[in-house]
Amino acid sequence: MPIGSIDELESALARVSYLPDRGLATALYLSLTLEKPLLLEGEAGVGKTAAAKAIAAALDVPLIRLQCYEGLDVAHAVYEWNYSRQLLHIRAAQEGTVEEAELFGRDFLIRRPLLEAIESESQVLLLIDEVDRADEEFEAFLLEILSDFQITIPELGTIQARQRPYVILTSNRTRELHDALKRRCLYHWIDHPSLEREVEIVRVHVPGVPERLAEEAARFAAQLRELDLQKPPGIAETIDWVQALTALGQQELDVEHVGATLGSLLKYHEDLLAIRDETLAGLVASSRG
Repeated sequence: MPIGSIDELESALARVSYLPDRGLATALYLSLTLEKPLLLEGEAGVGKTAAAKAIAAALDVPLIRLQCYEGLDVAHAVYEWNYSRQLLHIRAAQEGTVEEAELFGRDFLIRRPLLEAIESESQVLLLIDEVDRADEEFEAFLLEILSDFQITIPELGTIQARQRPYVILTSNRTRELHDALKRRCLYHWIDHPSLEREVEIVRVHVPGVPERLAEEAARFAAQLRELDLQKPPGIAETIDWVQALTALGQQELDVEHVGATLGSLLKYHEDLLAIRDETLAGLVASSRG
């Protein structure tokens, strides 16, 4: 689906229930138009991964996701050889039941997300999620892909992208990424949404939610983000919490039900202990006011 303007992109994203602000919509549009990777940074839960999923849905292209983690290596991210199949082929060739084949050819290659995206014959969106969790050595490996859209496999040579994929990288900024990687990407920082935007997002994702409950819940979440918590709630937590309150038939916030459902909003025991008694009552009263 071709996107001709930022307004068109915003409309397409709204149809798949994603409501970016103008800055994010502009960054996404430029990434698609210029065919340049986009690095999205921000606190956990602000909608970075959701943005990539929404773009794939809006464009109606497959999403190929590489979830990064410490110790991620080429075998899990790019390719590896199917050693068990190679061994079986060697035995069968020795027995004369099959003809000998090149053991390090494509028939024995297991494609992982990065190679799958590079070799795809149709347009895809490659999501490299939480790249800051990967080791610095793997981050350096990404440079060839992000700059030239190619992968070098020693046994096969250099494989160029058949159809240049759209690429979105996300980072929670648990560590600083190298300048070399950032230079190859457009960049956008996603912040928590404004109160009005969060209310709108809640209404989209929780159909039928009472208007007052949506507003009070968004205001309560915004107040929590101003406190010194280990993990302030993101948009996803606000949506989960409102769904829980709606399931209990709530039309507005009250101390009893907020306290009972706070585990949908806060995920650390220390944070739950910090938000109780007078603090909880004060936040509820302020949200209702």
